[in-house]
Amino acid sequence: MSAAMKLDAGAPMVELRGISRRFEKKLDFAGKIAKRLGAPVREEVVHAVDKVDLTIRKGEVVGLVGESGCGKSTLGRMVAGILPPSDGVIMRNGTDILSRSSAAAREMKLRTQMIFQDPYASLNPRMRVADIVGEAPLVHGIVSRSGYDAYVDEQMRRAGLDPAFKRRYPHQFSGGQRQRIGIARALAVKPDFIVCDEAVAALDVSIQAQILNLFIRLRTELDLTYLFISHDLGVVEHISDRVVIMYLGRVVEEAPSETVFAQPNHPYTQSLLASVPRIESRKRAFSVVKGEIPSPLNPPSGCHFHPRCPHAMERCKVEVPVLREVAPGQRSACHLNDQA
Repeated sequence: MSAAMKLDAGAPMVELRGISRRFEKKLDFAGKIAKRLGAPVREEVVHAVDKVDLTIRKGEVVGLVGESGCGKSTLGRMVAGILPPSDGVIMRNGTDILSRSSAAAREMKLRTQMIFQDPYASLNPRMRVADIVGEAPLVHGIVSRSGYDAYVDEQMRRAGLDPAFKRRYPHQFSGGQRQRIGIARALAVKPDFIVCDEAVAALDVSIQAQILNLFIRLRTELDLTYLFISHDLGVVEHISDRVVIMYLGRVVEEAPSETVFAQPNHPYTQSLLASVPRIESRKRAFSVVKGEIPSPLNPPSGCHFHPRCPHAMERCKVEVPVLREVAPGQRSACHLNDQA
């Protein structure tokens, strides 16, 4: 899929500037007493996202990739307005959405929707599908009570669902059908930007293909822009124009999809791709990223990846590498690029 397809040459639709998110666990009463008595206890801080810069242009599909615990879902929730950032600025069409009036902020959030990983947990089991899909557009004045049923039917057909089933409850549908309900709910408020958080991870492979094809068709029909979060590199390669690789809260590489899969620069990206089975490479032994991802409670100093990197130097342990351009359209955060 061409990265130039439908892209706007003007200001980015979404721009993140130095976005960070920390989760703090305060000491309870017992912990405070223990600390006063000299026990080695302290407040815990999880550094989920650490100073991320990211731009997404209109009509683009940006794939966000990383291991579990790297902060990609937290980043997606901040982009969708579900979580506020601890630091940084989120721009929407050139305007800081965090500084807007409440009415304007609601409008911006309405135009950004999120599709979640678990197609059952994200739906209210006590609500019928018609209400799940139609409640938000009715509340926000997008549809009138008289046009409610027809509007719900339209959204269900668009997502590949039979409107005859709109009086059913979520438990009466399969996993793929429930994910389509989530898609119909998101589309019902007429968004222009959708965050997909592992939206096909919980589905069978054949159903994954159907949902991915649906995303591609909706992108064309409705002129949508996606942030597609996934740990599955095969899925990301299929749907994304540009790929962003995260590791322990930081972006380590960013490039057009073709470049990432043909010429990865960062050692972490290279390790991830080396672990992906491919038909043309069926005779070679596959390697995996060695070691476990460190705890975000106590991330390594310098480059977060250095404890697992086969090319680590002393510099990597003390100095944070800068994300900079290493080729046209490709940015990477690795000290090895300074030696090239």
